[in-house]
Amino acid sequence: MTNTEHDTTTAATDTAPWQAEVDAHKRAMPLQRLIGNGMDYADVTELYALADSGVPWADAGARVGARIAAGAADAAAAGHLLTARADYLRASACYRVGQVPLPDSDPRKKPMYHKLIEYYGAAGALADPPVEHVGIAYQDAELRGWLLRPAGVSRPPVVIVMGGFDGWREEYHVGATYLLARGVAVLLVDGPGQGETRVLQGLYLTQGVEKAFSAMVDHLQADERLADRVGIWGNSMGGFLAALVAATDPRIAACTVNGGTVRPAEILDRYHRFITKVQALLGISDPDEARSVMETFVLTDSTLSSLTCPLHVMHGTPDQVFLIESARALYDGAGATDKTFSEFPDGDHCIYNHSHDKHTRIADWFADRLNDEGDHR
Repeated sequence: MTNTEHDTTTAATDTAPWQAEVDAHKRAMPLQRLIGNGMDYADVTELYALADSGVPWADAGARVGARIAAGAADAAAAGHLLTARADYLRASACYRVGQVPLPDSDPRKKPMYHKLIEYYGAAGALADPPVEHVGIAYQDAELRGWLLRPAGVSRPPVVIVMGGFDGWREEYHVGATYLLARGVAVLLVDGPGQGETRVLQGLYLTQGVEKAFSAMVDHLQADERLADRVGIWGNSMGGFLAALVAATDPRIAACTVNGGTVRPAEILDRYHRFITKVQALLGISDPDEARSVMETFVLTDSTLSSLTCPLHVMHGTPDQVFLIESARALYDGAGATDKTFSEFPDGDHCIYNHSHDKHTRIADWFADRLNDEGDHR
């Protein structure tokens, strides 16, 4: 999970239901998380203030995003392209955060998703080299992502980066910039059940999901602009996916698991209402069936023993989304001989509260391994 980490709790009896809902969204998407993943402080506080005044969360995100996007267009028209690019990223982030609570059936969901893609793409068009919107054929649809390449680097290695239950690829743009600065390309991607791949392509998480990520590796290794060395970095439930792919596809050269687990269904042990996010991920309407299916996604001892590429596991000690014990089980069970465990004693889920330290550690770790032709297995 990368969003909605806490149940909506019943507030005091004199608190309006809509305010209790806003408070739950703010707990799930706190200041440190939103700023660390691409929102400006002023934009976060404006969104919060609008929501606290009674404007629905999604509408508040869209209102702030639309205002910033208009300013970005003005900056571009004036030739201030650096400002335009930064502001298009801000606008995209507002739409991304705004749409989080909306179910896929809400009529606002797809229009907001198109806007966050439009503005992220507008920012990407102003990058050097330009960011590319990628579609990879899979099960009669497409896995959708963004390919970011470092400037001035011939055939860089590449890292596949993804999120979890409902915090998706654009949320990890900030982390991607740390990799780009170290000469590593990035495929920010929505796997089955995530983001654009689900909302606009209709692909859901099923057993055999590792085949979708192997299709991504096929795509990247066929791109002559990139080196054959491919890493994978998964956040939250995406950490489970990253470890699964690294254990089943020998072409993965390095794997980072941030805030991950050996059993994603453990979140339902503590946060029962999160089942709605699981249902959406799986495309299953019945909550009991969704719980049963989610329980089948487990990294067994046998699977982990096949994870032999370099492994970096990062986790916050007090994390209650996925427990530290689950991260340790993944680390201990992995067959890798080159493995690192980074534990943050006060770290929240996915280490949102140490954004820069998290990103430098992960980016340096990948650069050391992927920019080195040696075999670390």
